[in-house]
Amino acid sequence: MRVLVVEDEVLLADAVATGLRREALAVDVVHDGLTALQQIGVNDYDVIILDRDLPGMHGDDVCRAVTSSTTPAMVLMLTAAAELADRVAGLSLGADDYLAKPFAFTELVARVRALGRRARPNASPVIERAGLTVNPSRREVFRDGAYIPLSLKEFAVLEELLRADGAIVSAEQLLERAWDENIDPFTNVVRVAMHSLRRKLGDPPLIRTVRGAGYQIP
Repeated sequence: MRVLVVEDEVLLADAVATGLRREALAVDVVHDGLTALQQIGVNDYDVIILDRDLPGMHGDDVCRAVTSSTTPAMVLMLTAAAELADRVAGLSLGADDYLAKPFAFTELVARVRALGRRARPNASPVIERAGLTVNPSRREVFRDGAYIPLSLKEFAVLEELLRADGAIVSAEQLLERAWDENIDPFTNVVRVAMHSLRRKLGDPPLIRTVRGAGYQIP
């Protein structure tokens, strides 16, 4: 899952991004509304965590622009205002969910994951395929009942392959979905993660390389 955090409080934005990355999510961060729209125009996000009071362009206007566009991203609006009228106003702008500051991080994660499943209509909370059982919310992977410890990036790559439901996933798609915008597009991190993931998943091999196209779990 790829998330955009739009928050002008730098320390809060960094804390949210760090916490979400520990949940095996790919996270980009911007601090104003205009930059947010630029990012949304060039990247595909599952969820946008949007502060309402932003410099450059107000969060309300960003929300209107997102919801009137063709992007499938879900919007979770953040605000310091917790009154009912404020929540109703935020949702009436087209936001998919609303969370008042201060908030519990566990609740933020739960809401982001729920919105991510809505962004992918066929996404199930637990994935079962090819003898694997994967629980994204608990970051647990089992193969034929045996627990397999994975790193955050290995987990993110595996989840993307499984959610493709047998389709081929290119290295470029994995870079976009499992890493953030700061990753070097010419890096070999996908190949390294794939090698480690295959080793941990064991035999018989589950991940197939399709030369010139990408990877798949048939």
